Amino acid sequence: MLCPFLTDPALKRALVSAVLVSCSGAPLGVMLVLRRMSLMGDVIAHAILPGTAAGFILAGLSIPAMSLGGLIAGLIVALIAGLATRFTAIREDASLATFYLLAVAAGILMLSLHGTAQDLEDILFGDAQSVDNQMLVYMAGVTSFTLLALAVIYRPLVVESFDPHFMRAVRGKGGLYHVIFMLLVVLNMVEGYRTLGTLMASGLLLIPAVAAQFWSRKLSGLISISVLIAIISSVAGIILAETYKVPSGPAIVLFIGAIYMGSGLLGRHGSVRARYFPFRHFEA
Repeated sequence: MLCPFLTDPALKRALVSAVLVSCSGAPLGVMLVLRRMSLMGDVIAHAILPGTAAGFILAGLSIPAMSLGGLIAGLIVALIAGLATRFTAIREDASLATFYLLAVAAGILMLSLHGTAQDLEDILFGDAQSVDNQMLVYMAGVTSFTLLALAVIYRPLVVESFDPHFMRAVRGKGGLYHVIFMLLVVLNMVEGYRTLGTLMASGLLLIPAVAAQFWSRKLSGLISISVLIAIISSVAGIILAETYKVPSGPAIVLFIGAIYMGSGLLGRHGSVRARYFPFRHFEA
């Protein structure tokens, strides 16, 4: 089963792309869950669809055009959703759900009018084998930039996540760190759309972060475990996708889902096993 992945350059690039997306996306997912912004992450993942579709319509299957379009669309929707929540009486979840549906509808309509059924499937659900050397370089750059930026803003971002009032009290630049963080999220959503598809991109960020909570209570442990889950799931999902000729995005996300279910049953913290069948400690 593994022989083609050792000899086929396209499959090698697919595996490398999956690892790159996992290494930068999973830590962001942990922070999204920590900041209770899981729905925002899902909205941004779908918000890149109209921009990606616009890049496709204007320049065809051009990686720079589609990536730039997705980046611009993601940033615009994130900004509008934030403004709508701040300056209107509509609840945040309702506002985000509205933008989620509008973005998906607009993107699918644009692709349906100007693309083929295969184009629509690849953009929505991913095609890891379509990752070329140019896209791989872009993904490596995004991953490197994301990890470096996270290392720089890690401490204030964590403080702002747990106690935003303290950050305001000491005149910390919590708003700036939030903007940088959202920019990193959008960049990683755009980075992962070729491997996972626009509809599945948020799965690699959010589900490993949620599954990791069954195994660790420490932030460093959550990040490490979520990255491990993401890498294992991405590699296994791409192998399954190639073996059974299915889109890579759903295969990866379903494999992560299987790990999540196993974690929910057997994990150390908050799982079915931990709650109803705890290990008995030896007593003196």
